[in-house]
Amino acid sequence: MVFRVVGVRFKRAYKIYYFDPGDLDLKVGDKVIVETARGIECGYVVHGITEKKEEDLVMPLKKVLRKANAEDEEKLKDNEKHLKYAYNIALKKIAKHGLPMKLIDVEKTLDGSKIIFYFTADGRIDFRELVRDLAAVFKTRIELRQIGVRDEAKMVGGIGCCGRELCCASWLTDFIPVSIRMAKEQNLSLNPTKISGVCGRLMCCLNYENEIYEDAKKQFPEIGTRVESLNGKGQVIDFNIFKNTVTVELDDTKSTIEVPLKEIKILEESAPQTRDEEVL
Repeated sequence: MVFRVVGVRFKRAYKIYYFDPGDLDLKVGDKVIVETARGIECGYVVHGITEKKEEDLVMPLKKVLRKANAEDEEKLKDNEKHLKYAYNIALKKIAKHGLPMKLIDVEKTLDGSKIIFYFTADGRIDFRELVRDLAAVFKTRIELRQIGVRDEAKMVGGIGCCGRELCCASWLTDFIPVSIRMAKEQNLSLNPTKISGVCGRLMCCLNYENEIYEDAKKQFPEIGTRVESLNGKGQVIDFNIFKNTVTVELDDTKSTIEVPLKEIKILEESAPQTRDEEVL
């Protein structure tokens, strides 16, 4: 079954959710009021009205209630002011209870039915007393949500070592799995300070070019492969995918030479002897 939907995002670089536009004429950039699992919220259209299959949607599909009006805009401004107050109150309450947690951000639904406090901590926190205190102050539902350091970087934002705004805060909607193998594949320094982002985790951008490196390396012989060049027989000890060359250690002189990939011939004398992988 195919449904007529519109894509809505609630915060920059965050996930897109799909809603039923009903009879509303919506276009990209429109502010809309929708009902979510958290309550009534305001988002903005990032994908105009289109059709999607049922398996690509989260059912049941909820409707867009209306386009944001002047009253909604005023409510958003009031909420923004109130969030600063809520943030400061929460900081005081956390200090009062001596909880080992770091408050990151505060959100409030448009209808004021819920206030959400985001925090980071090294382990599990018993914040039941804190929730009671906050509920007594704000007279509404309180939710405390523990997030990871990558989510913290996405919320707070910042500048990466490249000099540009963090990918996660500017356009990356979902975190991609990144491994140390990707750094090795690209011959990068395994120094943690050089391949880690501001969040302290491996940089997301290690994934961007990894597939290109993997494809490029398929045309090269493995390290340890026996080859023959114009200078004699030897063993592959390195290669350069940018220069399209292979470094060979010659059997006779034990010297190393760099030769174009097309000028070597792989021998069947022995299986490639791969070196042990380094461990970070």
